[in-house]
Amino acid sequence: MDNTIRIKCGSANMHFGEITEMLRNAYWSIGIHRSEVERGVANSALVVGAFTAADRQIGYARVISDKTRFAYITDVIVHEDYRKQGIGQALIKSILESEALQDVYQWLLITKDAHEVYRRAGFSVTARPNDWMEIWHPRPAR
Repeated sequence: MDNTIRIKCGSANMHFGEITEMLRNAYWSIGIHRSEVERGVANSALVVGAFTAADRQIGYARVISDKTRFAYITDVIVHEDYRKQGIGQALIKSILESEALQDVYQWLLITKDAHEVYRRAGFSVTARPNDWMEIWHPRPAR
């Protein structure tokens, strides 16, 4: 990872416009609005961002958690101009090492195309696929 990239935590450090622009074209959040991004941040246990030396936000991830047993990592994204530089790994590492989440022992995430990124961080395909259940609705138009 480029040494000029910094990882910051907390909603006060996030640039909501830049996050929205990155997420707006991601397959899981096509057309997302800034208000949704802000609401998601407000209801998350942890948010992290990757920033250039000029303070441009070029990466983002958030965690939904009870901060005790369970955490779900979501919205992990790196601006396309900065991919394949270890920034995604740095975001995940920062989450997994967060003091606020040190008691969590069950971590989950969903990925369509970044399995190797998460394997390098210690994730594997669930060993209990028959136990997990879901209700899935298409993302509502907003």
